[in-house]
Amino acid sequence: MTFPSQFAHDVAAARLAHRFPPHLRERAEVLVRQSLQLLFPHFGAQPSTEPNAVRVEVELLSRLVRETVAAVSDDAHATRCAAAYETSLAEVRVALLDDANALMLGDPAAGSVDEVILAYPGFLATAVHRIAHVLYRERVPLLPRLMSEWAHRETGIDIHPGASIGSGFAIDHGTGVVIGETTTIGNRVRVYQGVTLGALAVHKRLAHSKRHPTIEDGVVIYANATILGGETVIGEDSIVGGNVWLTHSIPPRSRIQFESTVDTRPTDDGIEFHI
Repeated sequence: MTFPSQFAHDVAAARLAHRFPPHLRERAEVLVRQSLQLLFPHFGAQPSTEPNAVRVEVELLSRLVRETVAAVSDDAHATRCAAAYETSLAEVRVALLDDANALMLGDPAAGSVDEVILAYPGFLATAVHRIAHVLYRERVPLLPRLMSEWAHRETGIDIHPGASIGSGFAIDHGTGVVIGETTTIGNRVRVYQGVTLGALAVHKRLAHSKRHPTIEDGVVIYANATILGGETVIGEDSIVGGNVWLTHSIPPRSRIQFESTVDTRPTDDGIEFHI
């Protein structure tokens, strides 16, 4: 079989035009892991307990951020991003401790905050999101998405780095949760597995518009609920039941549930369900 020469030319041309460095996914993963290890001893091999050593770790992490961002942007932008990242670390850590406490207090199966940090996929996905969101705010191309996709692969939870999430956020179980780019989530919100906070339409012309819902403070969204649309607002302290499909706003303190009726009277086709 003769090897198609045009194929070789096409591949070579694509490689020449490719502007991203090799192993960019691996670089994103290293940045995530190093950040988590700095913020929590749960993710480190043998973390130092000396404040001066921690300061050195921060400097090394800042340098890693600068080098990694420089691979997808310019040096000046990378320097600004590294400074913003370093400044945000204390705020991110406080927010994540609030998240861990919210998970522990809201889940009878959680024995401690340590268990949540070490074992809960919802916490890991949220932690990576808060780290990636810092770089997203600094308009770093591609890298925040690669960080979030690493968390997606690890946990089955898909949070776009652009989503804005308040304090005390809890994802319980978590598998199949999807949170879109322009989602706004308030404080003390709790979601369960399979929840989708998505867009009503996926036209490319809507890329810079508010496409995903706003979830106000204190909302609980149960398993497999779907909430769609940039104009959809879930009012504070509302409860959205499992399997609910919402494309419109609801006022504060609402209780929305999926209702089904089962008619057990025999028919020619067996049992008829009305859902």
